Amino acid sequence: MAHRPGERGRHADAYYVKALWDAEAKVWVSETDIPGLIIEADTLAEFENLFQALAPEMLAENAGVHDRSIRHTSDL
Repeated sequence: MAHRPGERGRHADAYYVKALWDAEAKVWVSETDIPGLIIEADTLAEFENLFQALAPEMLAENAGVHDRSIRHTSDL
């Protein structure tokens, strides 16, 4: 996960994905600036697996970013 848009240290090639708990639906949902990336998962582990699999695909298809390596940080 990268910095939020506008935060200090944001690089042109940095994007962010945040997992938010939806108490009503009882799932983790994504907040992100990656075009087309929408994640819903029952667990944080499932969320991270989906993020790792889907983020590179959405970046390639919707943002023209073809680097498949993802570096992420966690605020847990």
